[in-house]
Amino acid sequence: MKKRMTRLQYRRLQRTMPWIVAGGLLIFWEIACASFDVRPAVLPRPTAIAASLYQYFPIIMRQVGQTLMSTLIGFSLAVVAGLGLGMLIGASSLAYAGLYSLLVGFNSVPKVALVTVFVIWFGIGTIPAVLTAFALSFFPIVVNVATGIATIEPELRDVLRSLRAREDQILLKIGLPRCLPYFFGSLKIAISSAFVGSITSETIASNNGIGYLMIWASSQFDVPLIFAAISVVGVLGILLYQLFSAIERRTTGWAQRGAHN
Repeated sequence: MKKRMTRLQYRRLQRTMPWIVAGGLLIFWEIACASFDVRPAVLPRPTAIAASLYQYFPIIMRQVGQTLMSTLIGFSLAVVAGLGLGMLIGASSLAYAGLYSLLVGFNSVPKVALVTVFVIWFGIGTIPAVLTAFALSFFPIVVNVATGIATIEPELRDVLRSLRAREDQILLKIGLPRCLPYFFGSLKIAISSAFVGSITSETIASNNGIGYLMIWASSQFDVPLIFAAISVVGVLGILLYQLFSAIERRTTGWAQRGAHN
């Protein structure tokens, strides 16, 4: 009973640790700014950021909604395309040889340069933000899915073939479940990358979105508003990360046995 209570207390401490650390950092930030008399134009205090968030909350939420829409559309497209292409590359050595190097080359291209191309093709607005979010989140999904499928042991494939299993049956019944931990791991990375992509596009070529709001705030030298917008985006990113973590625990709990004690 004592051991059980200790484990329960430990889990509660784990859940509260992010709040404790975040609260400690905010307190340190506030005290440091006050002690060294840091100007708000350089680094605003957390209280000033909270006041700006309260003042501009409707505007921030409207712009965050635009960014969230662009991010989720681009991310969803990346999930569909990345899952399909990752399965193809993982299951076929010829596809791996033909496509993997091209994907690496595409991922090496600075995405800021792609934004310029997207603006030339589609003009400023939502479409470049969606495509940039797609471009940043696509590669980790493809690589992780392909890795998960490619890790099927050759001996297991031989046994299944001896039982007259077709390649598509091996892929769907063994490969897909095998790659789920890799897939959900990639989603947690990809959603953050998608946010970065859409915001980067909005700072360059958009009249809406949180990236545009931050550029506008910087032109007005309203640094607390910039930090308020960044804080909201950070919170959204954490919430989406936790959402995919919860889905991962429910769907791939079999792969996480003994990972945490």
